[in-house]
Amino acid sequence: MLLNIVEKKRGEIAHLKQVTTIANLLEQAKNQDRPRGFHQALVQSSRPVSVIAEVKKASPSKGLIRPDFDPLQIAQAYQAAEAECLSVLTDETFFQGSLAYLQGIREVVNRPLLRKDFLIEDIQVVEARAAGADCILLIAAILDHEQLRHLYQTAEELGMDVLVEVHDKPECDRVFRAIEPKLLGINNRNLRTFETNLAVTDELIGGLPASLTVVSESGISKAEDVEKVRRAGARAVLVGEHFMRQPDVAQAVIELVGAKAGVSL
Repeated sequence: MLLNIVEKKRGEIAHLKQVTTIANLLEQAKNQDRPRGFHQALVQSSRPVSVIAEVKKASPSKGLIRPDFDPLQIAQAYQAAEAECLSVLTDETFFQGSLAYLQGIREVVNRPLLRKDFLIEDIQVVEARAAGADCILLIAAILDHEQLRHLYQTAEELGMDVLVEVHDKPECDRVFRAIEPKLLGINNRNLRTFETNLAVTDELIGGLPASLTVVSESGISKAEDVEKVRRAGARAVLVGEHFMRQPDVAQAVIELVGAKAGVSL
């Protein structure tokens, strides 16, 4: 699946380079408001475990997740529940997302936004900032040493935070040989079987630098799950599918990670 996605991305990048240039996108990026602190929002929250709430219509493994998908309404519900940050799927082919969703959401909420996509070239990173992203996702499984370093540096130069995602120990070791990430996402989903196991967070977190902010991703749907990864050492969770399957997404956030003082729905 990942190979298919990356191949599709190469085609999208070729098209992007036909319709614009990095110079044009850099100019658009300069006209954006300064990035909202994504990492800062996670670590400064009063919640023991912060939440990155995801705007997600579909996925390759689950198909259509939310038929009545209204990205702006969902984002506003997340903000009402005081979700620390939002993640927006921008891949069109496999997740039915759109960069336009991120641009629209930027206009109606004040939360920091993550562009969740499969980024393999710097033009996509600049495009993310031009669209208003405050943070990007870099997936170690699809990037070599030089790509990781280059894309990470590009994002930092644009003032964005970077969530670097790993799935296993070899990926984790490879990431730390290439860069010094501040924000590490541990994906509990096996990329071959698509099964989730929260023990992955527990297994990978040992031995990581204490200064690192760890985000546990995938397979989190109950308060007990949040507590489990908190005990393992995670500072935040990224949750998409679970919220998208609930009729009241704001209430779902509260039930999963608790309400902040003064929040009533």
